[in-house]
Amino acid sequence: MPVPRLNLHADPVELTAALVDIPSVSQDEAVIADAVETALREQTAGFEVVRCGNAVLARTNRGLGSRVMLAGHLDTVPIADNVPSRRDGDLLWGCGTVDMKSGDAVFLHLAATVTDPAHDLTLVFYDCEEIAAQFNGLGRIEKELPDWLAADVAILGEPTAGQIEAGCQGTLRVRLTTSGVRAHSARSWLGDNAIHRLAPVLERLSRYAARSVDIDGCVYREGLSAVRVTGGVAGNVVPDAADVDVNFRFAPDRTVEQALAHVREVFDGLDVTLELTDASPGALPGLSDPAAAALVEAAGGRFRAKYGWTDVSRFAALGIPAVNYGPGDPNLAHKRDEHVPVQQITDVAAVLRAYLSR
Repeated sequence: MPVPRLNLHADPVELTAALVDIPSVSQDEAVIADAVETALREQTAGFEVVRCGNAVLARTNRGLGSRVMLAGHLDTVPIADNVPSRRDGDLLWGCGTVDMKSGDAVFLHLAATVTDPAHDLTLVFYDCEEIAAQFNGLGRIEKELPDWLAADVAILGEPTAGQIEAGCQGTLRVRLTTSGVRAHSARSWLGDNAIHRLAPVLERLSRYAARSVDIDGCVYREGLSAVRVTGGVAGNVVPDAADVDVNFRFAPDRTVEQALAHVREVFDGLDVTLELTDASPGALPGLSDPAAAALVEAAGGRFRAKYGWTDVSRFAALGIPAVNYGPGDPNLAHKRDEHVPVQQITDVAAVLRAYLSR
């Protein structure tokens, strides 16, 4: 299809609608990346622009002494009869209005309209955030263009309803497996039911007391939850194997290794095998860093902990203080009725304009 034209000087609400109207489900971001790249090349001054797969990067090099990175993903979850966008009073509806094309629109608009910046800027619009981490465009950029990910502070435009959400939780998943002896269910005493052997695991989960920890004024609450149970052979067979997947969302004061050690302690003594299947570290708030503190001040001093994992973890691993900040209620992300109050788009744009300008 022809490359849609984006007007970066338009109201960011209108720009959000234009981005939503370009379908960009994960691994199908070529058209929106073309549109963003063309707009940045034609409508911004002083930016170096490069393309990396279906990611688009732009930066200034004015020698201003500090660098702010604005990062957002271009992809969405599968469309659910909610494209094109529609405006209904004070609400804008459509796939990606919350997660996170409204944040992208704010960043693009500011790149074109902030005329007297206080910081050098780097913009990173990347692909495949909504699917498995191995496809995430930031990982590819880190390998192919690592110098583009240098900054004093990074702002990820994930939906936060216009309030700074600092850091993020870490996450890991383990699989606990039990073994038994298969038998005919009519002669169950000849077998050893592996599903029944999961009972002590579930009991410990039901009694688990989650920890809350305050880090830089952000309270992170942990959680340990069974998220999947499998087992069974047939309706007349005592099963000889069963397993349960457990997800641990941990505060960012724990490393992955410490979190895994804690999970092992929770299930210590049970007759199960424990296998780590997935893990990503959290990110500390980093709000004591001067660049991050200035952003908090510009946003009225309001901030809170980020529940869930986001790509701020990637920036934290690079030693860059990072926060989540964007329009939209995160509870509406990925929903069929996804929508954003237009005032939040306007407010976030105003806060960031003040922060980025002299």
